[in-house]
Amino acid sequence: MLYPILNDARAFVDLSGLWKFQLDDGKGFQEEWTAKPLPNPEWIAVPASYNDQKEKMEYRDHYGWAFYQKEVEIPCIMLSQRIVLRFGAVTQEAKVYWNGELVCRHKGGFLPFEVEITDKIAGGKNRICVAVDNKVNHSTLPVGNEAGAAFFGSSLPDIESVRNMEYKPSNLPNFDFFNYAGIHHPVKIYTTPKSYIQDITIVTDVEGTDGVVKYELECVGEETARVMILNPQGDKIGELNGLCGELRIPQAQLWEPGSPFLYTADIQYGQDHYAQKFGIRTVKVEGTKFLLNGKPFYFKGFGKHEDSAFHGRGLDEVLNVKDTSIIHWLHANSFRTSHYPYSEEMMNLCDEEGIVVIDEVPAVGLSVDTYEKDPEGYRKYNAEHHREVIRDLIKRDKNHPCVVMWSIANEPNTEAQPQAAYDYFKPLYDLAHRCDPQNRPVTLVVCQNDYVKDKTAPAMDVICMNRYYGWYLYGGNLELAKKAFAYEMKYWKTVGKPVMLTEYGADTVAGLHSAVPGMFSEEYQIEYYQAMNAVLDDSPFVVGEQLWNFADFATIQGLMRVDGNKKGILTRDRKPKMAAHYCRNRWKSIPDFGYKN
Repeated sequence: MLYPILNDARAFVDLSGLWKFQLDDGKGFQEEWTAKPLPNPEWIAVPASYNDQKEKMEYRDHYGWAFYQKEVEIPCIMLSQRIVLRFGAVTQEAKVYWNGELVCRHKGGFLPFEVEITDKIAGGKNRICVAVDNKVNHSTLPVGNEAGAAFFGSSLPDIESVRNMEYKPSNLPNFDFFNYAGIHHPVKIYTTPKSYIQDITIVTDVEGTDGVVKYELECVGEETARVMILNPQGDKIGELNGLCGELRIPQAQLWEPGSPFLYTADIQYGQDHYAQKFGIRTVKVEGTKFLLNGKPFYFKGFGKHEDSAFHGRGLDEVLNVKDTSIIHWLHANSFRTSHYPYSEEMMNLCDEEGIVVIDEVPAVGLSVDTYEKDPEGYRKYNAEHHREVIRDLIKRDKNHPCVVMWSIANEPNTEAQPQAAYDYFKPLYDLAHRCDPQNRPVTLVVCQNDYVKDKTAPAMDVICMNRYYGWYLYGGNLELAKKAFAYEMKYWKTVGKPVMLTEYGADTVAGLHSAVPGMFSEEYQIEYYQAMNAVLDDSPFVVGEQLWNFADFATIQGLMRVDGNKKGILTRDRKPKMAAHYCRNRWKSIPDFGYKN
């Protein structure tokens, strides 16, 4: 699915701005709110989560459906072309109505979907209504606990039965970030000619100093395709005809951190025209090395979240620019899209800025009790939706040079039923490899577990793991935490694959200081990282460190979280804690390439 662009062949209208909005009172569908004006609407901004836009608890803690409406007129100049309604992301499920008619529905809250509306347009004003469901449960990714099952393993109805309390259904996410909901990425109406370019696939390789570029087009119609390759300066360096082809570029400029050179495939298909940027680079795992352009690469960075005040998880391009600037200031070079795909706008920016990305599907929370009790559970549980989001993510992001690895899950339970876990995840690993024309490495991220029992992590191309020695395990005792971590790393050395730490950190309250470092203080956060990093530096098979987290972020209310998760090295409004300065100095001294040669 191509990202909408504006050029001499294509136009679009961005519907960002104020929409009419109403939370469902249980009668929205019954009373056909989708076919007429909402009875009691309020204004809400799009794109953004709806949860924090109003000073109302019912918005923040809403459970179920909500309705968006907007009236639009299509410019006459667009009516001669094919017209498409496109959503960047709607969380968690969407039903889209055009003038009261259901025109599409989509499950999954983080990837784009679209529907052609050429024959649906009426003269004058047209009403778009989007019904959005924010419920998370055993059928969604990320996963929510079913029917009120609490984090403690008991069901709320059973607990409250002794007090004769009525249970009110609510979201109980099996993940540690706030379940923001709404229209999170832009809504656009775009046009193409009747014969049009549907998809573009670009695969690059490096032979000596030459770059090799292969392309393949999916087109609708009977036109002739012409492809011009432009260098980073915009000069034409080659031209090909046909729906597929290969071009060699002498003395190619490679894409990598520090020099993110981007070429352009300028494609003409009949009257249609599309310019696709791409980078020439190679990615390969060899022994215990992660090779980018044939050189041992070392990941320096963090897990992040699409999270900010007021916007929630909604696209904020100012914040994206700010975050990439901070990444450069920290001398970091990478992040993981924990724990879901990020916006297309952020991926485009990372291409331009030379920031390496581990691209993750929203398969977080798969460690529920069902798996422990049912050895067959992994195979029955949500597998088709999991396959769908892997296919859709790779289809969306396959051409991004910033993406160097796919992550198919975060912290699933891979040890309670080791063989069942392997039988579930190995086909997904194979699927990701089949779907990716560039055949990037594939991983999943495992939690603090009995690593010796785990059959799944060693089957991945890179072993990515989250470890909290010194926090959840041996909290406050960094000497013991360091010994335990070093002991575990002896095991991973025997596996003979690249290993990277994708989460490690300590909750830290900004401004809390202690002469004798104690948990939650800024001093403890620094000493924690010093202890863990000493083990990483002593492990030549470790190819990266991505701490948890880039910045503090919102979570569900609970005894473990005071105003959210505080493991950021930055506050939620991007002010650096002391640990940010420690990381900046450390990462400045660690080169992107050849750190452990």
